[in-house]
Amino acid sequence: MSRLRSFVIRHRRSIQDLSILLAILLVGLFIAFEVDIFANENTLTIHQETVELDEVLLLGGILAVGLLVFAIRRNREQKKETSRRLAAEEQIRELAFQDGLTGLPNRRQFDIALATALASPPRAGASHAVLLMDLNGFKRVNDIHGHSTGDELLVVVAKRLLGAMRNGDLVARFGGDEFAILACHVAGSEAATSVALRVIEALNAPIPTGSTTHRIGVGIGIALAPDDGVAATEVLRKADVALYRAKAERRSALRFFEPQMDQQVRERERLERELRTALSDNSLTVVFQPTVDLDSRGVVGFEAAPRWIHPTLGAIPPARFIPIAEETGLIHELAARVLREGCRAAAGWPDYATLAVDLYPLQLRDPQFGERVLGILAESGLPPHRLEIELTESALVQDMECARDTLGKLRSAGVKIVLDNFGTGYSSLYHLRNFKLDKIKIDRSFIASMASEEQSAAIVGALVGLGSGLGVTVAAEGIDETQQRASLLHSGCAQGQGQLFGEPVPADMTASLFKGVARATAS
Repeated sequence: MSRLRSFVIRHRRSIQDLSILLAILLVGLFIAFEVDIFANENTLTIHQETVELDEVLLLGGILAVGLLVFAIRRNREQKKETSRRLAAEEQIRELAFQDGLTGLPNRRQFDIALATALASPPRAGASHAVLLMDLNGFKRVNDIHGHSTGDELLVVVAKRLLGAMRNGDLVARFGGDEFAILACHVAGSEAATSVALRVIEALNAPIPTGSTTHRIGVGIGIALAPDDGVAATEVLRKADVALYRAKAERRSALRFFEPQMDQQVRERERLERELRTALSDNSLTVVFQPTVDLDSRGVVGFEAAPRWIHPTLGAIPPARFIPIAEETGLIHELAARVLREGCRAAAGWPDYATLAVDLYPLQLRDPQFGERVLGILAESGLPPHRLEIELTESALVQDMECARDTLGKLRSAGVKIVLDNFGTGYSSLYHLRNFKLDKIKIDRSFIASMASEEQSAAIVGALVGLGSGLGVTVAAEGIDETQQRASLLHSGCAQGQGQLFGEPVPADMTASLFKGVARATAS
């Protein structure tokens, strides 16, 4: 039944035309017989009862006219159908090879053009340059102003990119805020640099969308063929590696692919895989760096930090795997493990001892962070006032409102807030006054140069005075020498960390350090 219905729908016009033709034929027959037969039915002779020639010609003429009309209609419909089909095919072709928003070629067309270019090697001394681009700050535009504004911005970006290109260069949009340029027969890296600099300059001016203007940057990764590869997949991969390094600048920048980049990226991918494995099989451990009272040298607490001993690479410093954890989102699981094990150990310390853990920028944007911390504290039995949450100046200033919302509940519960790496970020007196802190920690870079640079010693004295004026505890990191401890103690610094007071230790050794200090102070 459905087949019959679809057949009728597809051939409706043909049925209509045949119906018209049949009606014309019936009308002709009726006229012929009405005139010659039906009107004289009782008086017709045998000769008259036969069909006459004029009647045959009349019927043939009517049939011919009907067929002609039918043919004309069918021809016209066929032309319309052909035009519609060609238009549909053209639209499909455009959708297959063109970006619907910006009108630029899409990834598929770019791949075809790149394969064609690589099949024709550049002239002597020249290269085919592939530039992959990613906009800086585009996600913020989408999040704050909405996707419609983001789409307007992308259209303007596409127009500016086209305006910055040479004749014959191909600009494509891969999706989102990712664009690509294929510049054939460029005169080496200098010419490719010129193309990239024109792009950076074109996007440097503010971009208007409605009543708002936006400033965005662009990261550009460049690979040259045939130097960096002769296969399209290889050239694109290496351009993407270079783009990754350019994006790390967090500003408009261009980077050419270099072999060491590839090695670093492969090592990073390996570390990411093995970091996931280490988290799942509990290969990561937690160590505790003692914090001491500079006057009595007594341990007043510990700072918990992750330690990763790789089976083949050995000890991997946190500065190497923490950024990977942040980029992949593993930092939440990692930080929770450090906090949980730290609280479990701290529950057995003396009542005056504190536990410090780092707060990473990605955690600031987690609305459930406060509840998770309080839940772990309740689970371990550690009182909130014995926990110190440390965050850096840059993370604080980058999102002050988010930090205030995230940490407000913790501070209300009694958790202490510590500003880490003090003196190296971008905080101001206004921020320090309005964001309630319990402790500031002077960065180790100032401590290391105190003895050799009078300016560093003066800065340390000023920072200690500032902390005292704000009514917060002042601590110093990286104290490795007795002279540094004496200078800090003289300036009024209360607490310190560093090799002078011992290396980080596992949880089962922390209690013995408290006992050792107790015996020393008692004597």
